[in-house]
Amino acid sequence: MNRIDKTFLDLKKRGEKALITFISSGDPNPLKSEEIVFTLEKAGANIIELGIPFSDPIADGPTIQSSSQRALSENINIKKVFQMVRRIRKRSEIPLILLTYFNPIYQFSPREFILQAKRAGVDGLIIPDLPPEEAKELQVISDKEELDLILLISPNSSKGRIKIISQLSRGFIYVVSVTGITGARKEVPYPIKKVILRIREFTDKPLCLGFGMSTPEQVKVVKDWVEGIIVGSALIKIIEKNLENQNLLKEIEKFVIKLKRPLSSGNKITGEP
Repeated sequence: MNRIDKTFLDLKKRGEKALITFISSGDPNPLKSEEIVFTLEKAGANIIELGIPFSDPIADGPTIQSSSQRALSENINIKKVFQMVRRIRKRSEIPLILLTYFNPIYQFSPREFILQAKRAGVDGLIIPDLPPEEAKELQVISDKEELDLILLISPNSSKGRIKIISQLSRGFIYVVSVTGITGARKEVPYPIKKVILRIREFTDKPLCLGFGMSTPEQVKVVKDWVEGIIVGSALIKIIEKNLENQNLLKEIEKFVIKLKRPLSSGNKITGEP
């Protein structure tokens, strides 16, 4: 059983839901980025997505685009992200998922990317611009290496497409709450509950909801619909607001503790005052 499967099994036994947090690898700089990973884990994050910065992130809103640019200005690339994962693995066993677009993988070599990611200690991979119909090559390689290829379902996905993605996705299914780009939103898109119910017709795999989740109040609304909540832009806004603040890690910790609390079934969170 890999780290992702074990995490969802352990959470289910405790009656809890997963908090999955996203950051751009190398933002605001490589050293601080690693410190943020350990802070996220301490505050209660169960799985961490590490974005590989890309110059043309079509699915990302302005917040994540800015974080990617900060990381790119630090000369972050795929090899340096793998090095970062290796260093994290010396101190932590938290599940790590890489989020990237297909072009960097293609340029790197799909097979070599999967092999090096697995050796570094990566547990899963999300590629927002890779249609399931074109994922066969990566699926075969990733299955062989026991690295979860996690696919996305959007609100306008047909039942046929939902069925295909439900069969192919490993680890969990990433449910996109709204059509469009990433970004924190003020309200829960209630129509997504119907999408979640449609997905349940085809699979009992964990469903994790992302794109727009940003407050504890939103988490309370949706936590009973899914097995996990994915938070990215709202977290990166905390980083962006505190780039010059020596208490950056403390601000991140406070934010994550508040998000995790509704998912914790009353259990005390590590790092909680």
